[in-house]
Amino acid sequence: MSSHSESDFDDVLKTARKTMIEKHLRQREITDPRVLTAIESVPREEFVPQDSRRFAYNDCALPIDCHQTISQPFTVAFMCAAAQLTGNETVLEIGTGSGYGAAVLSQLAREVHTVERIPELASQAAERLQRLGYDNVHVYTDDGTLGLPQAAPFDAIIVTASSEQLPEPYQEQLNEGGRIIIPLGSESTGQRMYRFTLHGGRLSEEILGAFVFVPLIGKFGHPSDRPE
Repeated sequence: MSSHSESDFDDVLKTARKTMIEKHLRQREITDPRVLTAIESVPREEFVPQDSRRFAYNDCALPIDCHQTISQPFTVAFMCAAAQLTGNETVLEIGTGSGYGAAVLSQLAREVHTVERIPELASQAAERLQRLGYDNVHVYTDDGTLGLPQAAPFDAIIVTASSEQLPEPYQEQLNEGGRIIIPLGSESTGQRMYRFTLHGGRLSEEILGAFVFVPLIGKFGHPSDRPE
């Protein structure tokens, strides 16, 4: 591709990014200005395979390596807004994938720790995030249902896969006033996004709407997907 063509393509992507924000985020009640600015600042095309770059700002999930997907922009924006971040927080993300969600969170929080169970994806995401300058993101390969005790406590925990119940370690690793954003449920019963908030050692819960996610895999994940 010539430099002129590359410039034209970059302009197309910038226009598509702005259209996505106006059409798929603002019109669907994503109104937090910090979240909108963060989404606009992160080049989603850098987090998808080369042959999917032209679809980067479609509001849909896209395939990435290892038979995984990058979440649709609305879902990322919704979870970030639900976490109610002000900029001073330490955040744990479960399910790094390509690193896109962590990159958006890096613009909203002081420090982001993100856990990916698939070593190849974790390695790729770490390299990509470093190359793009997201220096406040730290990538780990581990069972995300265990949380990340060595970096706890967290002000927010964002889980990008669904479980039938809240994994036990998360509450133990949460600061007072901290939030957990997680989809709960199964394909048969339906999944809903929950926000749990820790007050005085007890979690309050709010249901934020219906979503569809892949199962959370690990010791405290979906029973059918727990490793032997």
